[in-house]
Amino acid sequence: MENNFERPVGLSQSKELSKTAKFMSRVYGWMMLGVAMSGIVAYGVSQNTDISMMIMQNRGAFWGLFIVQFALVMVLSAAMNRINSTFAGLLYFIYAAVTGVTFSFIFMIYAQDSIYSMFFLTAFSFGGLSAAGYLTKKDLGPIGSFCMMGLFGMIGFSILAFFFPSLGGGSSSMIFSAIGVLVFSGLTAYDTQKIKALYERGAYSGDADRKLAIFGALTLYLDFINLFLSLLRIFGRRR
Repeated sequence: MENNFERPVGLSQSKELSKTAKFMSRVYGWMMLGVAMSGIVAYGVSQNTDISMMIMQNRGAFWGLFIVQFALVMVLSAAMNRINSTFAGLLYFIYAAVTGVTFSFIFMIYAQDSIYSMFFLTAFSFGGLSAAGYLTKKDLGPIGSFCMMGLFGMIGFSILAFFFPSLGGGSSSMIFSAIGVLVFSGLTAYDTQKIKALYERGAYSGDADRKLAIFGALTLYLDFINLFLSLLRIFGRRR
């Protein structure tokens, strides 16, 4: 009797672990599609010198694209419960494409082999950090809170640098990028754990399941892209 009672419990736990693993694989799938979209668009736009120079030299155009990106993230986050998964996926890919346009300038600043090597370094680092967040039993909440404070500090510094460009040069840029590596490394692990826990606590299925996967993908996409940019600023070889 005792053995018969314990076995279903183990099977139930195994089934839950399998469901979580399948859900997280969908999250990573959506994230990789978004990264691929951004990379393809960035490379394509970079081949048009006029558009790339306009984005790089026209601060109004650059910040206009940045505002569009920010607005898309806010709309996708705020309306997630009111839109279906198809529309959520469309907004996600539009955001990834706009981000690709914004990041096309990196092909004019950095050597292509340096961009590719930093991308693979980011992918390797992201994979390890996300795996740590997925597997650890330790609550990463304190790390997430600390990294969020660092993120807000980075946003504040970026706004100041917009009005006072001299703040963003020299050693300040390297320190900013080093902080970015630490912040987005911590957020990668924390956000992975948070997404996993959110799925395990809820009874998601059908459209709600797909929307949560897209939202989780957006969160990890932001971590990946910003970690990549931070590493590129530090180690990237300029043209």
